[in-house]
Amino acid sequence: MAVAPFSRCNLDSLPLTRIQAHGGDGSIEFCRIAEAGNLAGGCNFIDIAVVPAGATIGRHRHAANEEEFYLVLAGRAQMYRDGQEFTVGPGDLVRNPPGGEHGLRAIGPEPVRLFVFEVRVP
Repeated sequence: MAVAPFSRCNLDSLPLTRIQAHGGDGSIEFCRIAEAGNLAGGCNFIDIAVVPAGATIGRHRHAANEEEFYLVLAGRAQMYRDGQEFTVGPGDLVRNPPGGEHGLRAIGPEPVRLFVFEVRVP
């Protein structure tokens, strides 16, 4: 069965599912917007995620041929990436390099809304 190509969506109206992300603390809400089979280019997936205050996306790694990006839409978080920690907020775009270890903790009273996408690296 052929998978329909992704065309458009409204990020504010997507159905969110509660999950524990990469062994993190608490649970987040997330929606997989599109996967590689729905896209024509080198993108593996596109997600929207909501991380409540105090919850985390656990530290994890992707394969050496995968590069992931977090675009912070709302909220503040402490980001961990390859041994360094730094604060991110609305408008920050963070590159998680191939094979690198990364994770995120929501630190403010407001949930962190993330637009997440991963691309294939040749």
